[in-house]
Amino acid sequence: MHNLIARLNWLDAPGAAWLSGEANFRKQGASRKMSANIAELEKRRAAARLGGGQRRIDAQHAKGKLTARERLDILLDEGSFEELDMYVEHNCVDFGMPETIIPGDGVVTGSGTINGRLVFVFSQDFTVFGGALSERHAQKICKIMDMALKVGAPIIGLNDSGGARIQEGVASLGGYAEVFQRNVLASGVVPQLSLIMGPCAGGAVYSPAMTDFIFMVKDSSYMFVTGPEVVKTVTNEVVTQEELGGAITHTTKTSVADLALENDIEALLTAREFLDFLPLSNRHDIPERPSADAWDRLEPSLDTLIPASANQSYDMHEVLGKVLDEGDFFEIQPKHAGNILCGFGRIEGRTVGVVANQPMVLAGVLDINSAKKAARFVRFCDAFNVPILTFVDVPGFLPGTAQEHNGIIKHGAKLLFAYAEATVPKITVITRKAYGGAYDVMASKHLRGDLNYAWPTAEIAVMGAKGAVEIIFRGLSGEAQAEKVREYEGRFANPFVAASKGFIDEVIVPHSTRRRIALGLRKLRGKVLENPWKKHDNIPL
Repeated sequence: MHNLIARLNWLDAPGAAWLSGEANFRKQGASRKMSANIAELEKRRAAARLGGGQRRIDAQHAKGKLTARERLDILLDEGSFEELDMYVEHNCVDFGMPETIIPGDGVVTGSGTINGRLVFVFSQDFTVFGGALSERHAQKICKIMDMALKVGAPIIGLNDSGGARIQEGVASLGGYAEVFQRNVLASGVVPQLSLIMGPCAGGAVYSPAMTDFIFMVKDSSYMFVTGPEVVKTVTNEVVTQEELGGAITHTTKTSVADLALENDIEALLTAREFLDFLPLSNRHDIPERPSADAWDRLEPSLDTLIPASANQSYDMHEVLGKVLDEGDFFEIQPKHAGNILCGFGRIEGRTVGVVANQPMVLAGVLDINSAKKAARFVRFCDAFNVPILTFVDVPGFLPGTAQEHNGIIKHGAKLLFAYAEATVPKITVITRKAYGGAYDVMASKHLRGDLNYAWPTAEIAVMGAKGAVEIIFRGLSGEAQAEKVREYEGRFANPFVAASKGFIDEVIVPHSTRRRIALGLRKLRGKVLENPWKKHDNIPL
């Protein structure tokens, strides 16, 4: 038996050697194939990274603009970008399009981090078909938007596009609508930021318009539904791109955009700073970062900030700078409706949303533009569980036929509605005037304000003393009326009547404002408040 086994082993030895050689041959073949595949991969990656070619890249640089990928390099943490759909190609068969196929199809999509926090991004590539949106281009954007919704992370869009790809006809229009639908579904779920870094015209404007914030670049970005040529043809108006829909126009007149930045780099770095204030989604807590600014820091200069005369102004920025951590206030729409300030800051390292009347502009009065600006900001904060601080110095609503005929009633109601529906912690500080309906609107106790404070200089009344006396004591002489004005001021030009009714929780010394707010926010971190069930509300749009 042993001899037989030895004999069989001897007979099988050549076969074993042959099998071993075959395995080595296959292994070498697989290695060569893998090398070829890797070479092909690198070739395709290089083609995708080149976009529309060096000539178009040079043209983009000549305009002072970065390419789609260069922008992502600045926006995201180094080495964090993971691209998806690099090899996607368009599926258009008309107008000679099959002869011009560029991998990526004019948009770079994927995810990365900003200061270590996850974001999803798309960056349109103007060097490829002018960044025009095709069906596949739209599908790439929709894919990363869907992923952002699933995992709960912000969506940042870098827009630089000539609009719909005409060769694809209605397919490209359908692509836009798919993006629009996701903008709506993502609203209030994850923060959406649009950076307009080139042209954005026609239907393309409606996607950024539905995002939470829009940053534009001066002299190189434009947004309009119809361009200057169409305007001239239809209305005979002669207007430039900049005048019609440039960054200055949209951050001063229309309020479509929030900030106008000097160039691509400033816009991208500002976006990085801005994202630090925002939670990742409505499921995440607000961000927190270490702060060396003592929570109980006192500011004696606030005790003398309010002028002796009610007709004199002061800068509300000074109040915010002395209350917020390190005086850091990221203002939204600083060039539009300057009579109200909106933006983000931090208390004890945690993000807060700030709304404040600005006495330096129109005496801080509420008008159509300021009401719309603040209402949208308040609703954003409420959607993402960001506590709201409100600083009040408001003489009322702006009178006049222009305001009334343009709908101050409905527009003013937007701010009232926004504050009333908000369930996040709300702390209000009345620094000086709070007159009439504007007192109610500005996060009053009656709109479920959690902590409502007033400085000793606060004046809470239906209207100013002079106007009140002229109505109540219409028949009195000038001297008698002056006496009644002094009497009315003594009775109502203070916070104590409101405090006696419980409408003001405490009259505080100005220098302790930061300490009071910090303590208040600590108390309110566990706040639970729900509105009655509804499919959705019907804000007066």
